[in-house]
Amino acid sequence: MNASLAIFFVLAAVAVAAAVSLILQRHPIHSALSLIVVMVALAGLYLLMGAEFVAAVQIIVYGGAVMVLFVFVIMLLNAGEEEHTNFSKLAAYAGIPMAVAVAGLIAAAITRSTLPPAQDPTALTSTKSLSMLLFQDFVYPFELTSFLILVAILGAIVLAQREGN
Repeated sequence: MNASLAIFFVLAAVAVAAAVSLILQRHPIHSALSLIVVMVALAGLYLLMGAEFVAAVQIIVYGGAVMVLFVFVIMLLNAGEEEHTNFSKLAAYAGIPMAVAVAGLIAAAITRSTLPPAQDPTALTSTKSLSMLLFQDFVYPFELTSFLILVAILGAIVLAQREGN
């Protein structure tokens, strides 16, 4: 086993363990921290694939900006530890078998799939062409996304003020 395969298995195990921790945590801040670990592990996997730009964007945008927004909203809403409830009968009798069925379908699809032919490395787009697309052709959707995030922050502030009064 070579070093890159060992690093892949370590990063994949960290990502899966942090994703399970994300689901099982009772406190929202701990879930957000687990999500940050997942994002960093995914960035490491992107680095193994040779996608340095995507890895940097993963860390800067998702691990940084979006998670700061999540933590800000959680702290603004003063979300405490969730209460322990029992599983509903629907989740116990229908949800678990459906989850097993979906996992089986995904496993069957993976086993039947074939790898695509190798692409020419020169056919990959460069960072410059990606930035030209983002800031010239798709500048309006990019700005619309920032506006939607601003509206979400304002909505969280309004919800937090209603609870305080």
